[in-house]
Amino acid sequence: MTDSSKLSSVLQTYTRSFAPLKNRNLRIYLGGQAISLLGTWMQATAQSWVVWELTHAESSLGIVVMLNTLPLFLLAPWAGSIADRFNRRAILLITQSIAMILAFTLAFLIQTGLVQIWHIYLFSLILGIVNTLDFPAQQTFIGDLSGMGQVRQAITLNIMGLQVARMLGPAIAGVALKLVGSAAAFWINGASFFVVLISLLLVRSHQAESKHPNGRGQFRETLQFIRSQPRMIDLMIFATLVTFFGLAVFNILPSVADHVLNGDSQTFGLLLGSSGAGALISTLILLPLSQASKRVGQIVIGAAAWMGMFFLLLSQSTWLPLSMVAIFCASLGAPLVMTTGLGVLQMLAPTDMRARIISLFTMLTFGMQPLASLAIGYSAELINTRAAILINAVCLLTGALLMLFFRHGLRQWELHPVVHSPVMSKAD
Repeated sequence: MTDSSKLSSVLQTYTRSFAPLKNRNLRIYLGGQAISLLGTWMQATAQSWVVWELTHAESSLGIVVMLNTLPLFLLAPWAGSIADRFNRRAILLITQSIAMILAFTLAFLIQTGLVQIWHIYLFSLILGIVNTLDFPAQQTFIGDLSGMGQVRQAITLNIMGLQVARMLGPAIAGVALKLVGSAAAFWINGASFFVVLISLLLVRSHQAESKHPNGRGQFRETLQFIRSQPRMIDLMIFATLVTFFGLAVFNILPSVADHVLNGDSQTFGLLLGSSGAGALISTLILLPLSQASKRVGQIVIGAAAWMGMFFLLLSQSTWLPLSMVAIFCASLGAPLVMTTGLGVLQMLAPTDMRARIISLFTMLTFGMQPLASLAIGYSAELINTRAAILINAVCLLTGALLMLFFRHGLRQWELHPVVHSPVMSKAD
């Protein structure tokens, strides 16, 4: 194959990843999501800094993340059943409305100077419950809009919007924190929910009917199916490794900015912006190209090991530019593992079981963040921030190598289309 034909093949592969945007309903929904996610990341950045200003304790940062993600671990099985049984668009309208109210309330408390750390703890817990219901409904709603033939590409496009927001949101929030204070990020986030609510009202989707309208036996059936699918188990293990030992590092970036780099809120924004930029490049370029490869096992092994190596570099850095490079490079790996998992699991799942499997994936990955956040937060306090990052990096790299050598067939696994029995569908 000549160089020109190789380039043409790469360009065709890349272009195909945007094909779902021809779908009007998906285009409207993803546009609303992109705007809302920008506000979400602005609020997340501002909230971390507010917690740091109130407590100056890494453990408090860990507690906030724990409260926000603990419901994912405790309630995810039921959330998946709800998303499979009931109208997903109605669920999303309710969850997004509640999240909007929470954002506006926190904005008021911060603007008036009434905010206390227990307010943020409480609101993080409530938002965690809301997100537990929202996440499986949202991911499978994207599949309802796109169809299974394009679900991986559609999820990748949604993650592209997320990563653009993840890059721009912290950077904008960092400037806003310095110029107008943290409350502005919460006001903007609350307003952004109006856009996603309007998009939900404009679109139409097709949702599979559940075989179990009374909900009995759904969780047991899901576990039995996953146990029969070793590659599903592999994807969940890798996503758990990346969440517990990789994504947890980002929870103590305020401490990296302050204690390691001797910086301020703008330094924190630059670190988060570097993370967002790496994830964005991964999503815009690496993910679409990776979808052309059937060797999913090799992709997730390589991505996890890559992250571990650059977190090792971050643990040794005391210079802002080098830390930004390390975070940028480490962030290239996470979307490959997490987004590949979300897309491939929906392709492997029976049509009326997708929300339950995504919910279980959420429970075993993001739901583990409470333990991960507490572990890295307290280890940073007991030893130091750099040592805590080093421990996580070694664990992530070791886990990837163990999976490489001891999970039979993972390296040779090729993804092929899976045909499930047809099910009834309903439009909303």
